[in-house]
Amino acid sequence: MTQSSTAGALYLSPEMESALRSAIAPAQNILCVSHVSPDGDAIGSLLGMGWILRHLGKQPTLALADKPAADFDYIPGFREIVGTSGVADDYDLIICLDASSPDRMGAVYRPAAHSQIPLLVIDHHITNTNFGSLNWVEPGCAAVCQMLVYLADALGAPLSADLCVALLTGLITDTLCLRTSNTNAHVLQAAMRLTEGGAQIQEIVARTLQSRTYAGLRLWGSVLAHATVQKRVIWATISLAQRKQVGAQEGDGEGLAGLLASAKEADIAATFSERVQSGARVVECSFRAKPGFDVSGVALAFGGGGHPPAAGCTLTGPLDAISAQVVAALQEAHQMQASGQVQPVGVAAHG
Repeated sequence: MTQSSTAGALYLSPEMESALRSAIAPAQNILCVSHVSPDGDAIGSLLGMGWILRHLGKQPTLALADKPAADFDYIPGFREIVGTSGVADDYDLIICLDASSPDRMGAVYRPAAHSQIPLLVIDHHITNTNFGSLNWVEPGCAAVCQMLVYLADALGAPLSADLCVALLTGLITDTLCLRTSNTNAHVLQAAMRLTEGGAQIQEIVARTLQSRTYAGLRLWGSVLAHATVQKRVIWATISLAQRKQVGAQEGDGEGLAGLLASAKEADIAATFSERVQSGARVVECSFRAKPGFDVSGVALAFGGGGHPPAAGCTLTGPLDAISAQVVAALQEAHQMQASGQVQPVGVAAHG
């Protein structure tokens, strides 16, 4: 058995493979959707799923509630992504990628029109609520794009250059260029196969992890000047007024939580970003934790989700009040984990 087939069997059981085949085979018009505020794994898995389905002769509609960042326009098929207005009511199947709960699909998913359509959920978040009619949730995978490598193998879809670029984008961005604690031999094997298929790691890194707008850098400077650290938790708030002052757009603050987590004086980091969603002001909360600490439980308690080292949620209310409430919860979680009263949730280990 080859290394690739070994990894596929590890993360995709024969029973799940059969169930996935049964769900996808009869469907022709398929809606694919990922989460609001899409990151590299959301966009990469969405476009990757599109290439897999096209190989099978399907007609996929690729949709996101929020406009994807132009940084990802190098991925083949990027311009085919539609917003909520491009989503119809009638499909044979809906495939939800990289989302741990139904609200993460945003306005793309309309329960009144879509609730009777079979819903296939493909995700790697340990906090997934299994909200689909079929759920393939594998926390042992570092990215949904890694899962789609195994799905492509199972469905007989070749790892074409277009597909490889999409999937390696998600794998590189979700592992911070293969540097996160869940980067194991299987992740590296998947990355190697995708590079052999035509994707370039250096190009993806340059366009994503090493790319910042001038306005984004100015925003970081403004925000970092007021960052606070207490009880081993460091946090910063990003208001709409701060964005306007420096001319920053949505997404320009991405990656700040990871930067804050590098502070030696903290084990947990958080950013609280004010944004407008469906005409209402909400606060997008992003959490990061150093090895040995878990932020997924706090995210889940506030209606969000994610992984032990990286999680988040979106809340409605005043920025200052929400940040104070959530920081208190993070500090309490840190204290309990540091004292051994609560053990951090571990990512499933495979091989």
